[in-house]
Amino acid sequence: MQPSKHRRGRATVLAAATALGVVLTAVPATGATTVKDPYFPDDGNSGYDVTHYDVRIAYDPARADHLEGDTTVTARALRQLDRLSLDLKGFEVASVTVNGVPARSFSRSGAHKLLVEPAGRLARGAAFAVRVKYAGAPDAEGWHILASGGANAAGEPHSATSWYPANDHPSDKATFALTATVPDGWTVIGNGLPGPTTATGGRTTFRWKEDRPLATYVSTVAIDRFTVHRSRLPDGTPVITAYGPDVPVDTVVEDQQRDVLAFLASKFGPYPFSSAGAVVVGWSKDPAARALDLETQSRPTYTGGLFDSAVVHESAHQWFGNSVSFTDWRDGCLAECFAQYANQLWEEHQGADLDTGFYRSLVEKHKDDPSFWATRLYDPGKGKEVDAALYFKGSLMLHALRRTVGDDAFFSTLGRWTGEHAYGNASFPQFEALAGRVSGKDLKGFFDAWVHGTTLPAQRYLHPGSLAAAR
Repeated sequence: MQPSKHRRGRATVLAAATALGVVLTAVPATGATTVKDPYFPDDGNSGYDVTHYDVRIAYDPARADHLEGDTTVTARALRQLDRLSLDLKGFEVASVTVNGVPARSFSRSGAHKLLVEPAGRLARGAAFAVRVKYAGAPDAEGWHILASGGANAAGEPHSATSWYPANDHPSDKATFALTATVPDGWTVIGNGLPGPTTATGGRTTFRWKEDRPLATYVSTVAIDRFTVHRSRLPDGTPVITAYGPDVPVDTVVEDQQRDVLAFLASKFGPYPFSSAGAVVVGWSKDPAARALDLETQSRPTYTGGLFDSAVVHESAHQWFGNSVSFTDWRDGCLAECFAQYANQLWEEHQGADLDTGFYRSLVEKHKDDPSFWATRLYDPGKGKEVDAALYFKGSLMLHALRRTVGDDAFFSTLGRWTGEHAYGNASFPQFEALAGRVSGKDLKGFFDAWVHGTTLPAQRYLHPGSLAAAR
């Protein structure tokens, strides 16, 4: 079946990867256990395409080491399946059914695999639903206990498997529904739009639904005694911003979210989701924990407060990383390089000269520092999938590309990229090819120097166009 405009399945991703010479997996006809990601070879499963997650959890912050889950994963078999796997870290699994029938067997393997053998073979192309009931302590990699007593789930590259079973790889995106039950007095915030809230027996159930496919690492749940503000973008899109009880309520930056999204839409194309806003959580209960801002889909997560630079960066990810997600973890620049350059575009919008300011100062600071240039922007290496080089070297690269091809071609490329790959996946080599087609220029030397190279780019690539005069 031809994928719709709003849903590109895993089969399309695999075909695109094959055309680029990328081998994601080699599996027996009876099933699969991973997608063979070059950096995370144990993640995901290439045997099926998830279409929807229905995640139901119950959590009492007074008992932080216990979460009860009941998750149904709806998918389509991409090959004949006698077995399949999901990614789930920790928990005791009480039961697994496939299409309502108890699985023939289920077992745990490795750090996070749940192996499932259905009662009967699943035919290629068949739709099926795996329901998993589980309980236990959420894993701290993605589940964070907050000093306020609340909790939230966020993390990159992994967080989803800390609280629900998933095909945990960004190449398999799906719509997402969350039903979360907590004691009265606590509030749950999730991705997308809120559904009805119900209360009974001292517990309240909150419902959220994201109607556009998401990569698992940008799903979220946040539980706290939130103050929730609601407004709308000029086009009517709901904006929901939640503040934890121990963070400042900053209505100035909150209002600025709308201006930022409108500005980014003018550069990247229409805002891609049905809701917007922010989840602003307090500090972790663990004093050694790292503060985290993350582009959780439709409603980014911020730690400690809202700041304009973070709002620009995480909002830009809604286009670059969330709507258009990468094919595998070698493609991190498709998210971080572009989100960081959005900060520079925002500065320019406020009057900055990027040639003589940001670009010249950063190049001068690092021109004699080989380590700054040593990381490749595409395929930077395992452990560097979100390396700082993707932010700073990547932002320089995009400005140099803009000065190489001109504003018309540069922003046309960005608009075509976000439009043609909306709600799907793509790779950095595909972006290189698009930039060349739109500009009509041979950009191989440019990308070899900036993206695939590990040294300071030659002068013709380092100072193209107006950057030559700004040296």
